[in-house]
Amino acid sequence: MKQFIFGAAALVCATAAAAQSWDMPTPYGDSTFHTQNIAQFADDVRTATDGGLDITLHSAGSLFPHAEIKGAIRNRSVPLGEFFLSRLSNEDLAFGLDSQPFVATSYEDAARLWAAQEPVITELLAEEGLMPLFSVPWPAQGLYTNGEIATVDDLAGLRFRAYNAALEEFATLAGASPVQIEASNIPQAFATGQVEAMITSPSTGVNSTAWDFVTHYTPINAWVPKNIVVINKRMFDGLDADTQAAVLAAADAAELRGWEMSAAEAESMTAALEENGIIVYQPSATLIEGLQSIGETMLGTWDTAASNSARAVLNTYNN
Repeated sequence: MKQFIFGAAALVCATAAAAQSWDMPTPYGDSTFHTQNIAQFADDVRTATDGGLDITLHSAGSLFPHAEIKGAIRNRSVPLGEFFLSRLSNEDLAFGLDSQPFVATSYEDAARLWAAQEPVITELLAEEGLMPLFSVPWPAQGLYTNGEIATVDDLAGLRFRAYNAALEEFATLAGASPVQIEASNIPQAFATGQVEAMITSPSTGVNSTAWDFVTHYTPINAWVPKNIVVINKRMFDGLDADTQAAVLAAADAAELRGWEMSAAEAESMTAALEENGIIVYQPSATLIEGLQSIGETMLGTWDTAASNSARAVLNTYNN
């Protein structure tokens, strides 16, 4: 009997020792569908491993600011985390193709682009000891302003919110003045006059209650950018085979679910903008033509600086 008790106690201790608790940062708030999706991912991992791997989500930049999340994963301050993919464009332009204006403007295009990006991005991240788990797009980006924008010239002189290098370049070519502002700081930036216009998703527009500071929104569908969830490869390799399989299965499910959530979000959040008093209007042919011209100029500039890997992504996507 004692032998059984001691054996059972040893088994409990071994199970407790094997259980792991991981922290997972994301820059986005709890109401964002990306955050809700990775919360479900964490639940799926917890369930599949019977609590053997417990992932605690830290939202809204509460653990690390956006710019530090990738570095924190790399140095193993945290095992995994989520960030905006094109923030890494300064490392290799392959990371930022989904934020190049008018390269991919629909979910179908975005899916083809991700299929072309994923193997290249996997290789680039592997050089830093990182591994992508899944990627999920935001709804296509629209234009928020006070008053209707009929042509690109109407953007001239406006202080324009930017969140990456591509959008800074875009704003500059449109004659606007780019200002780097994180999503969580959008309301304050408008309230204090730091910015007067922005291009972002209908999701971010609703989450930031854009009707409090702008009057008009037009779905120009400029690009379909993505978030990515990345894990430290050494920490992943330290998991037993069953736990690794559980993480990968949960990641596959999260990617599929996330794309579906994004598409539903695009429709519902655009409707929510209108319901809260924002005037939603279709962009004029003249505006789209002008914006596409900026996109072509930017792609030419992109090509002169792109790595062979980045060009390979674009070539695969276009063919």
